[in-house]
Amino acid sequence: MADMANEIVKANGYSNGEYLLPFNCTLLFIHIVFSWLWNVNIILLCVVITVIKGKVEEIELPVPKVDVIISEWMGYFLLFENMLNTVLYARDKWLTDDGVVLPDRASLHLTAIEDAEYKEDKIEFWNNVYGFDMSCIKKQAMMEPLVDTVDANQIVTNCRLLKTMDISKMTPGDASFTVPFKLTAQRNDYIHALVAYFDVSFTKCHKLMGFSTGPRSKATHWKQTVLYLEDVITICEGETLTGSMTVAPNKKNPRDIDIKLKYSINGNRCQVSRTQFYKMR
Repeated sequence: MADMANEIVKANGYSNGEYLLPFNCTLLFIHIVFSWLWNVNIILLCVVITVIKGKVEEIELPVPKVDVIISEWMGYFLLFENMLNTVLYARDKWLTDDGVVLPDRASLHLTAIEDAEYKEDKIEFWNNVYGFDMSCIKKQAMMEPLVDTVDANQIVTNCRLLKTMDISKMTPGDASFTVPFKLTAQRNDYIHALVAYFDVSFTKCHKLMGFSTGPRSKATHWKQTVLYLEDVITICEGETLTGSMTVAPNKKNPRDIDIKLKYSINGNRCQVSRTQFYKMR
């Protein structure tokens, strides 16, 4: 992370008299400050840090414009908690014409996994709880995506890019979308769930910087988002699972996310077509 902060500082040759607006940041901001202080390529005569308490939408800055906006706005499933809109608000209100937002690119991805053990223990369990049929709770459990770390060995299909976001240009409405997907099986196996994850990039740096929250990358606190399917899909190598995903903020609470998933397969051993709904709360 320190190397990334170093590159961010050098991105556009920042110097004295320029302003950085960080919010919703943790250790990343600390790294950046110390990178500024110790970077031999930048001579700083004075560093002034002004702390302003309050919501971004409700505060006023002591300067009319800033040169850099940096925020760790990403939530689970990239968009959970809707901090992105706050970044866009700050961008439109305070960023100079040639300023940068960091990170400036984000992308959402989808793959499919085999996960029989967890689904049996935590979801199918409700079909028979000490002799009682509590499948009504199972339906509710299915609607709540699981945020957890997925083993790369569980992946059955290729990974599909669902959505790319350019934070410097997008509008709040771009966070609501419907996108198609096509996942091709890489081996004969079962599919119990779809898994979403995101990548983040700092393209304004001297070299491309970023990280991935995918199952094949180093684990992060964002983990992955698992969407369990009502069906257990039997899929053969080369067969495809097709469908679409609709994502939008919840109308009552925009910090929450509503997800509509359509999927179908017409394979040798399995023919299924279904629509499911999920709520990230």
